[in-house]
Amino acid sequence: MVITIVCDVLGAENNGTTITAKRLIDNLRARGHRVKVVSPMKVEGDPDYFTTDLRHFGPFDSYIRVKNGVELAKPDKEMLYNAIQGSDVVHILLPFKMGIAAEKVAAELGVPTTSACHCQAENITAHVKMQNFEPLNNYIYHRFYRRFYKRQRFIHCPTQFIANELKRNGYGMDLRVISNGVAPQYHKNDAVKPEALKDKFCILTVGRLANEKRHDLLIDAIKLSKYEKDIQLIIAGMGPLQKQTEKRAEGLTNPPMIGYHDKSELVDIMNYSDLYVHPADIEIEAIACLEALTCGMVPIISDSKKSATNHFALHECNLFKAGDPADLAKKIDYMIEHPAEKAALQAEYEEYSKQFRIAYCIDMMEKMFRDAIEDYKNNPPVKNQEE
Repeated sequence: MVITIVCDVLGAENNGTTITAKRLIDNLRARGHRVKVVSPMKVEGDPDYFTTDLRHFGPFDSYIRVKNGVELAKPDKEMLYNAIQGSDVVHILLPFKMGIAAEKVAAELGVPTTSACHCQAENITAHVKMQNFEPLNNYIYHRFYRRFYKRQRFIHCPTQFIANELKRNGYGMDLRVISNGVAPQYHKNDAVKPEALKDKFCILTVGRLANEKRHDLLIDAIKLSKYEKDIQLIIAGMGPLQKQTEKRAEGLTNPPMIGYHDKSELVDIMNYSDLYVHPADIEIEAIACLEALTCGMVPIISDSKKSATNHFALHECNLFKAGDPADLAKKIDYMIEHPAEKAALQAEYEEYSKQFRIAYCIDMMEKMFRDAIEDYKNNPPVKNQEE
């Protein structure tokens, strides 16, 4: 197949959408498909990468690009025509301006489209600390629907959780629940703790430094732990709340290790760390949690109703009450005090995580693309109908 992927956000691997998109592109190409990409990311020497200009947000540019590390594409109709022309299907990852423009161009060219849901309403409202205000969240889902999704017949949902959220907000199209998948680089290895961490109980968490990820709660829980002096927190991520996170951690015996890590470094950290904690209140899938499981890590996950990640917990001891640092501290202490039980859980989670391997997920994505092509042939849209 010739597949054009349109992504308003693509660049440094500091957010889940970028990581997911690159993984999809690389794996589809490895299977022999021609994949064209329209995004703000420059790739020298690859004629199938179409690089757009960046959108500007005036006084908010610094917050979006520097603090969040995200660059958004500016729609370019001529570029979209060139990229989509001759494609069998167009896959649009986000319901933002370039995605909306790409859908219109594809319709003019008679090319079927599929879409994805990689953005919860709460990912937006969390920036103004209104993630728990349901009327605003519902408004955003309805706005996404009106402006983009209502014209889509197939939507890729990384989890059943987000599929249910879309159904609750009136999305009645074909919702394909397909994990984003764990890359083969993530597996158990013989990584050894650095000498400086030999006597520490290393807790790893992976995620952007943003409100909804709740690094503040994890730090507070470690402060409440009976074993605070023995714990080393490792936060693999960057984001707008770095200074606030460092400030929150003042008073810890061992200051947290905060920063971005490439895949090979992160795999090693996952293999030598002792526990994975995912405290986020809001999450569509949290592929980082699945990556940790494939490396043999045992998780403790927030039971937030706005997060899909808690569905990965196999036992009550792997869940804590959302927003409750005391309960999280209790669960951390339990894992420290019961190493034999943690070792048994490790083997169980490693086996469980095999179903999320990327090969199976790409099979399902290919099927969705073929179904969309066939559906378009059998049920072509009515042209020039009023929206």
